[in-house]
Amino acid sequence: MSATRMMILGLVQLMQPVHGYDVRRQLLSWNADKWANVQPGSIYHGLRKLTEEELLREVATEQVGARPARTTYEITEKGQAEFESLVRNYWWNLASPPDPFMAAFSFLPALPRSEASAALRNRAAQLRTAVEYLHVSTGAEWAKQKPAFVSWLWELGIVRAEAEIAWCERTATRIESGEEYGDGRPPAPNG
Repeated sequence: MSATRMMILGLVQLMQPVHGYDVRRQLLSWNADKWANVQPGSIYHGLRKLTEEELLREVATEQVGARPARTTYEITEKGQAEFESLVRNYWWNLASPPDPFMAAFSFLPALPRSEASAALRNRAAQLRTAVEYLHVSTGAEWAKQKPAFVSWLWELGIVRAEAEIAWCERTATRIESGEEYGDGRPPAPNG
């Protein structure tokens, strides 16, 4: 929840006083669910938890017609300190997001070579689709209304994906060429 925590605190600080719906909408418009793993369903839970921890405070709750009640939030002094601590921690420390692919790749010898290389080429194809989406999004009219740093984040996503595409292709070629995996066991037969 730390990235979600930081994102919620930061947006409340930037937009305050702000409804939870607007925080959620802003995060989703940034595609934070993809690059920061901020799940839409965790945003309201996060707002409640941060309020319980006295990092946020409820300013007002209003209901318009039959619509659900909407709570407005502000950041507290304690919340500001927590936000600054989280931001600085993420800026100055390197962290790799857990990717189940890394765990699966550690069992490369468990797959037939043909399946392993096909899976890598498929991964590269999926990443190419993601890169194309980011390129299109970056040039879209609606994206021009976002802060510049949002497109810079998308650019980082493109660069990372392109590097992984190149790695997938190189590794698939190594597997197809019969290169030893280096674990001391003979490679799995093609299947």
